[in-house]
Amino acid sequence: MTAMSTSYDSFGRTDQKSRTRAALVAAARELVARGSAPTVEHAAAAASVSRTTAYRYFPNQRALLAAAHPETAARSMLGEDPPDDPAERLDEVVRAFTAMLVDTEAQQRTMLRLSLQQERGELPLRQGRAIGWVTEALVWLTDVAGLSRPEAVDLMRWTAGALLHTALTTGPPPLSGARRSPG
Repeated sequence: MTAMSTSYDSFGRTDQKSRTRAALVAAARELVARGSAPTVEHAAAAASVSRTTAYRYFPNQRALLAAAHPETAARSMLGEDPPDDPAERLDEVVRAFTAMLVDTEAQQRTMLRLSLQQERGELPLRQGRAIGWVTEALVWLTDVAGLSRPEAVDLMRWTAGALLHTALTTGPPPLSGARRSPG
């Protein structure tokens, strides 16, 4: 059986349940944007939903925060008619992803802080989500290197393109002696 939220959401008044779940996720995202790590109780109060009802959707803080992560709403970073060229496809993804990062920067920073503070990976804030180094790169480029957000985004797009070009033209680096397969 899958997580409690999936089974509860899948039967009965599904439209109402969808609205309730969306309200809880929106409340959690708003709380995260303010810099907090909301519990199920905090999100329930902010969404005007009873605690008991909220726990039917999210059995714990871990499930709530995973659902509230900004990029969980995105199905794909490619547009409706993606280009065939790998470099153009990559640029489209990086452009969409960095736009989402900038738009949700407060939430991204809170989620990054929370993921770095957790002991033994208790919260899955970086698992199965967008590549963590991309979010960290935006923070580093703006906070440490002093670039503007548009400059940081341009540099991130250029870097992704350069990595793809190198991978396509030179292939992977040689493996170290310990990892080299017999040949």
